[in-house]
Amino acid sequence: MITIENLTKYYGKNRAVNNISFTINDNEILGFLGPNGAGKSTTMNMISGYLPMTRGKISIFGNDIVTNPHAAKKCIGYLPELPPVYPDMKVREYLTFCAGIKGIPLSKRKSEIDRVLEKLRIVDVQKRLIRNLSKGYKQRVGFAQALLGNPKFLILDEPTVGLDPEQVKEVRNTILELKKDHSIIFSSHILSEVSAVCDRVVIINKGDIKAVDTIENLEKNLKVTQTLVIKVKGDAAKIKKLIKAVEGVRKIDSVTNVSEDVNTYRVVLNESQGKTPDEIRNAVMSALLAENMSISEIFMEKPNLEDLFIKLINQSQKKGSLKELVAEMEEASDETQKNEKEEKK
Repeated sequence: MITIENLTKYYGKNRAVNNISFTINDNEILGFLGPNGAGKSTTMNMISGYLPMTRGKISIFGNDIVTNPHAAKKCIGYLPELPPVYPDMKVREYLTFCAGIKGIPLSKRKSEIDRVLEKLRIVDVQKRLIRNLSKGYKQRVGFAQALLGNPKFLILDEPTVGLDPEQVKEVRNTILELKKDHSIIFSSHILSEVSAVCDRVVIINKGDIKAVDTIENLEKNLKVTQTLVIKVKGDAAKIKKLIKAVEGVRKIDSVTNVSEDVNTYRVVLNESQGKTPDEIRNAVMSALLAENMSISEIFMEKPNLEDLFIKLINQSQKKGSLKELVAEMEEASDETQKNEKEEKK
């Protein structure tokens, strides 16, 4: 298990991460979400030992990152947001160099490099200069170096950036396969990717944790609006009247024409009246079928991670407008990047 306790980071007087705590369990994929400047990359840099913390404790499978850094870092494979590749090296040459740095024995080095080349599907470019590769291939080469030595804990910061849809699918499948033998923290702005692969999510904003939970529990706790989607054939005015008359229906959000007399209705439900979504759905079906309406499809629209993320972030904002929120996020991101550069100097 990886344990983060009361982790805090200041850049001068500016606080980037504020006393956060969470754990990553064995064989778990933990999603790490937040707007630009929220403190995600700073946190992952501290977990990897790349940046010093102001205070707190990080334990990697029982090894403290400060007091026993060598043992802790041997357990870590890290893919930062910008892949740490050397453009003037060939792919295999670079991975051989990384394997040497990681202390992989000479007798196992070739087989280990072959393994990661195959897993990331970059065998065909192993003799090419990295500078001549596409952004997507460079990303996969960076991912390959993180897997060298088969570390138990993987830190993946935006691993699908620059990949085409087919490559994204391959990386997603690779991450799910890696879960069998690894603990993984996975940061991404592509929320559908996080939803597809992660067991739990941590949502952070302005250095503070806003939620640590499964997506299912977040949906329940945040009481995201439930929407019923129904495709039905018949007179639109009559159908809308029938649907609106059902107890538990708040409003019809939109009506989209599918073909001639078939429309799709998005119905917003009101659960405060004591009816469950399933009960309301069944009541809507009964009302329509009683009038001989032809229903071709009906389902509850599952709240997605974007809805949950936006709701949590908006709850933490004192300013209300989207323009103010975007400006604030961009300002925080610029300040964080500036502070990180000064810290490295």
